[in-house]
Amino acid sequence: MSATMFLTPTMLSKPSNIPKTLHPSPQQTHPKSISTNKNQDFNPNPSSSATKTAPWMNTPLVLEPNQVIDFTKPKTRKKSPDNNKEEKTLTQKVSGGRGKHAMKKILYSIDNLEQESQELEDTQKHMEFDLSLGKLGDNNNNNNNNNDGKNKKWFGRKLPWEREERMVFRRMKREKTVTAADLSLDDGLLERLRSEARKMRSWVKVKKAGVNEGVVEQIRLIWNSDELAMVKFDVPLCRNMDRAREIVEIKTGGLVVWSKKDTLVIYRGCNYRDNKHVTGALYQTVGGHDDKEETMPVQGSLFEREADRLLDGLGPRFIDWWMPKPLPVDADLLPEVVPGYKPPSRLYPLSGRSKLTDTELTHLRKQAYHLPTHFVLGRNRNLQGLAAAILKLWGKCHIAKIAVKWGIPNTSNEQMASELKLLTGGVLLLRNKFYIILYRGKDFLPPDVAEVVINREAEIKSFQLQEETIRANTVEMFDYLDQPSSDASTSTIGTLKEFQTIQSEHESFMAGISEAEMLLEAEKLKLEKEIRIQEHKYLILKMKINKASKELAKLAWEPVEPNADREIITSEERESLRKMGLKMDSTLVLGRRGVFDGVIEGLHQHWKHREIVKVVTMQRVFSRILYTAQCLEAESGGVLVSIEKMKLGYAIIIYRGKNYKRPSKFSRNLLTKREALQKSLEMQRIGSLRFFANMRQQAIYELKCKLDALKNTDNNENKLAS
Repeated sequence: MSATMFLTPTMLSKPSNIPKTLHPSPQQTHPKSISTNKNQDFNPNPSSSATKTAPWMNTPLVLEPNQVIDFTKPKTRKKSPDNNKEEKTLTQKVSGGRGKHAMKKILYSIDNLEQESQELEDTQKHMEFDLSLGKLGDNNNNNNNNNDGKNKKWFGRKLPWEREERMVFRRMKREKTVTAADLSLDDGLLERLRSEARKMRSWVKVKKAGVNEGVVEQIRLIWNSDELAMVKFDVPLCRNMDRAREIVEIKTGGLVVWSKKDTLVIYRGCNYRDNKHVTGALYQTVGGHDDKEETMPVQGSLFEREADRLLDGLGPRFIDWWMPKPLPVDADLLPEVVPGYKPPSRLYPLSGRSKLTDTELTHLRKQAYHLPTHFVLGRNRNLQGLAAAILKLWGKCHIAKIAVKWGIPNTSNEQMASELKLLTGGVLLLRNKFYIILYRGKDFLPPDVAEVVINREAEIKSFQLQEETIRANTVEMFDYLDQPSSDASTSTIGTLKEFQTIQSEHESFMAGISEAEMLLEAEKLKLEKEIRIQEHKYLILKMKINKASKELAKLAWEPVEPNADREIITSEERESLRKMGLKMDSTLVLGRRGVFDGVIEGLHQHWKHREIVKVVTMQRVFSRILYTAQCLEAESGGVLVSIEKMKLGYAIIIYRGKNYKRPSKFSRNLLTKREALQKSLEMQRIGSLRFFANMRQQAIYELKCKLDALKNTDNNENKLAS
């Protein structure tokens, strides 16, 4: 039997009663046997005692350390031998998913692999054998210690994600730019101005055209009554507020003291009235009207300095540029007409192709994406000055990037691109409402190279003339024995004179044909070529129609002939059945597949519960609808009641008959669901091909009529001329 010991509060509250020794002697008293009389001795004989001690109280309450059970110690598992661990590969699947436990296992395996490879290298380098027993024992001990160290290497160490010295790529905060107001104004004044700027609720709106003269005048009107003016920017300047701040400070002469999102607050300055006329001069200098401004040293990154060096000498800069620097050239300030301007000369080797391939076009567009903007354009015509600047730029850079100005009415990037392409002869890489990108072409010749080529051609022509004169003089010196010396005996075959004679005759022949006749012949050739193209396309369509017809013939099926002994219903029954069918909610929808075996099974399934079935079809041609209704009637064995027009499609109402009996087997003559879909697709394909074939026939007929009309007019003119 199990026994339970109860400890009283007095026993727990008096620790003095517990013996201090772990093994009490017989003379020591037990707490339960202590008498209330302190002078009374303990009787070791239990038989003489009035009350006997419980058996479980004979042992001391305080146990020895080796008898205490440690419940915190985890259960030890059987360790697998080391050979099995070594056999595990590094790429073995690790349990634990993607958590820290799995990462620890991966780190352990990587570390053990590194140690094993290092030990193998050490053993290969130092092959020492020592057979002394003492050293062998030491080595064994050392190996055991090393193994323990391997197992406990990561014990007490932090994993890579727990270390303090870990590499973290944090998002770098943008450094606050130091403005001119921070450098020139006192801290107290700047704080007061910023606190007043936060309370402002009226502003000047800067639209797409940028900070123009109207905006500057509005700011100055506000400055007459207040020392601060708020400006709010629209696209595109709102995308680059640093550039907007620079433009406002340059054009107005004020200082930006506060900014938030697309809003700037400008301080007029302490000496505003004295500084009023200086700002205009500053604006003109920065705008590029002064030639000395372009030669000033540029402060900025290497990209900005190189781009400015590329654009130096092309024209004045556009100060209202809304993108980061460098500032492009303002094409509207370039001259509209350049006297003596000619398109560039072009020359390409005979073995090559001047036309760009798709790969080259894509490569050039990717290159143009990283290039700075060279020009900013706002007008559609009179672009000879811009064309001359582009030709000058093409001597240094093979791509010209032109941006279209914002906020200028009646700008047409298509007209700009066509005008520039006509003037420069370049290749248009890209054109949209923001940019126009022109490539100089493979056959482009810079002006210096073109001049050298022209001079060389002139020299070659002069050498040919000299050779021809020397040859003619040499032939005249010789007298032939067979024929007397005369001009007729002089041969001109293969000489320059023969070429010039043929060319003059060809020119005289061409001069005899009028320009109208040439245009007429060109129109005839064009029509004949177009007729040949259309006939070839019509032939391809006919081949496709024949192929689709063969595929459709494979899927043809013969409908069952209607039963001669079918039921006859009266007109009253037909009318009542028609009304019942129109009121029915359950319908059988007929899709694009038409009538196939699944539709007939659905009909009989409906007739299992009701005597009428309503089939809804989305066909539009009534002849096709009637053919479908007759097929359903013949294949199902029912009676066609009526065909009714609905809001969407037509309803075919079929009555099962008075002596209806569900057939055990359905007709095998019908198509399957897959075959019915294939048949529908082939029919649709044939219909579309026939439509386009008729269009080709109509186009061929019209072209032949035009050609006959041209021939008739030509014949009439020849008759009148004769």
